[in-house]
Amino acid sequence: MFYRNGITMMIAAVCATAVGRSAAAQRATVIENVTVVPMTESGAVVRSATVVIANGRIVSINGAAPAGATRINGTGKWLIPGLADMHVHLPSDGSPGPKAYPTEPATYFFRTQDVMTPFIANGVTQLLNLDAVPASVGQRNQIASGDVLGPHIALAAVIDNSASTTAFVAKTPADGRQAVRDIKSQGYDFVKVYSGLSVETFLAVVDEAKNVGLKTLGHIPESFEGITERAFVPNFAMVVHAEEFAKQATLKTDAEAAQFAQMARRNGAWVSPTLTVMKWIASELRSLDEMRAQPAFKYVHPMLQEKWITRNRYNRNSTPAFIARIDSTVQFNTRLVRAFKAAGVPLLAGTDCLTSGVICGFSLHDELALLVEAGLTPKEALESATRLPAQWLGTDVDRGTIEVGKRADLVLLNADPLADIANTRKIAGVFVNGRFTSRVTLDAMLADLARRNATGKQ
Repeated sequence: MFYRNGITMMIAAVCATAVGRSAAAQRATVIENVTVVPMTESGAVVRSATVVIANGRIVSINGAAPAGATRINGTGKWLIPGLADMHVHLPSDGSPGPKAYPTEPATYFFRTQDVMTPFIANGVTQLLNLDAVPASVGQRNQIASGDVLGPHIALAAVIDNSASTTAFVAKTPADGRQAVRDIKSQGYDFVKVYSGLSVETFLAVVDEAKNVGLKTLGHIPESFEGITERAFVPNFAMVVHAEEFAKQATLKTDAEAAQFAQMARRNGAWVSPTLTVMKWIASELRSLDEMRAQPAFKYVHPMLQEKWITRNRYNRNSTPAFIARIDSTVQFNTRLVRAFKAAGVPLLAGTDCLTSGVICGFSLHDELALLVEAGLTPKEALESATRLPAQWLGTDVDRGTIEVGKRADLVLLNADPLADIANTRKIAGVFVNGRFTSRVTLDAMLADLARRNATGKQ
């Protein structure tokens, strides 16, 4: 790998030691006089706390600071668990479609660090990739080895009825069961069901996944129209869009939202509403100006920028009827979130990033704001991006809350997120596996990414 300037060399040095394999990596870090928002079910905010981190874990809260520790002044700051985005799509050199930018085929490609930098810069330390391919395993390995500074990644592989959407094609129940076994053998963590599956194949996939010990999540296939409740069977563990219910709705009323919420509740299914993606689709149906005007647009890979602007399928196919349908879905999604909350259905923050307009990392804060607008409290919105994702992923022994013994995946904020959810954007620094990256370094990483995107010098 070649580095063109001092900033890039500095960033590379930070990333290469992200997990830490030297004696210096074992040195304790102490955050002094910080307000801890632990996000435990019953845990109260701890003020003026001293948090000690060593060997990638939280050693003590209000314990003695060891000699020689690196000290961080937490005065006027809040410490929260690292954030999770439970619905992402990650570009990679193994993604479908062209891999090179048309004007400079040897220059543009999806460097894993460039994919992960916007997430880390926004305090996102856990991802659920819902369109995983073999290259996604490679990305996860680069992060785990410390070669890339990035979030922990869980991988879900897609099963659908067409090779145009996935490599795991299932046209019959037997196909579906074999696809599940293939997904298990290839090292993916979860099975994602998609829209084109028949009723029988969907049910076979969910059942086989249960047999091999994998959770199923995903869409409610179109084949369940009019018989939605039949989709809610054991091991269908998460619906990944509120929109999936809207597609099944007839009147989009509060009463219908409550019926859907009860279906999910009885089955123990969780929901990731992904409100932000529908907001952007509604915007792009009218104009691309708002999308292009986003301050974070410069952090989007040039190939994706070009696709979002010149080949935007929502804008290209916009009609008054399409606009009306999406607007009604956006409104119904708000009703659904309120119904899910009332019914006690756990909600998980997810963005569907890489859909046009939905920018990785930055969009999670948009989603949290939309969840609060839809009726969640700031605390409930934070739960949807911290403790609850860890519970659903089965990693809550290590992550999701701030407790002694857990891994130090943390975000240091300059303002109170419980007072205003917008304060999750005010990041002073991020810990991943106990390694601290300051706002100064995060900003340098983002600036370097924006510069290379603008100049075409990757």
